[in-house]
Amino acid sequence: MIADGHIHTPFCPHGTKDSFEHYIEKAIGLGFKEISFTEHAPLPINFNDPTPLKDSSMRLEHLDSYFETITQLKERYSNQIKINRGLEVDYIEGYEDEIRSFLLKYGPLIDDSILSVHFLKKDTSYYCMDYSPDAFGEMITIFGSVEHIYKSYYETVLKSIHSDLGLFKPKRIGHLTLAHKFQKKFPVQHSFEQEIREILVNMKEKQLQLDYNGAGINKPLCKEPYPPHWVIKEAITLSIPLVYGSDAHQVKDLHQGIDYLYPHAPFTSPTSL
Repeated sequence: MIADGHIHTPFCPHGTKDSFEHYIEKAIGLGFKEISFTEHAPLPINFNDPTPLKDSSMRLEHLDSYFETITQLKERYSNQIKINRGLEVDYIEGYEDEIRSFLLKYGPLIDDSILSVHFLKKDTSYYCMDYSPDAFGEMITIFGSVEHIYKSYYETVLKSIHSDLGLFKPKRIGHLTLAHKFQKKFPVQHSFEQEIREILVNMKEKQLQLDYNGAGINKPLCKEPYPPHWVIKEAITLSIPLVYGSDAHQVKDLHQGIDYLYPHAPFTSPTSL
């Protein structure tokens, strides 16, 4: 494995306080040649985080310190590993202008980034789809069925691909099948293969990378990567670049899911585009 393009940090309010140095030393020990720290970007200031603790992202006032810290580490470890300053940016339907303005301001500081969907809009309210099984169960009541949640999720991912987020829009789509996180408890009857294939075709047209995310393996109600093998095979057929992402929120999560990924997946550098 040449790179891990999806790593969180002590700036994550819902992660651990494992140090940057601990992450880096572990990555070097695992043989990675390149890593991207992709902390959850600050949410738009006029967006109300729907999670109970409102801890979905780092705070805006911490962003400068985040970038400064990684800049120092890039130089310190330059002879051992390539380190990228990155962000995992939330696509939130209806907040495209705010996201574009944020990226216009901070984009020049970003070496790598991921565009992800965590929040789904229903009428005038937003819901964090992957927060917990209990919250997902409540969403089923609100949305009408598990299938309606999946449908909303894949529609939102497609919107993210076509959204105008400006020059610094992320070039990689994060954990494509995140809607499956609680599938063992809330099984779905519809396969959504058509919707996923449509997304992949549109990703190819937009020349986007795919985050091949190992975190789902360690989620007890998921037990598969994001996305599963059949999706990866389709992505390979379409020549969509695949970037491994551990989605680590603590040092011990680095390398997670590696042994369960499609064995013939041709991984690339997160900064190859």
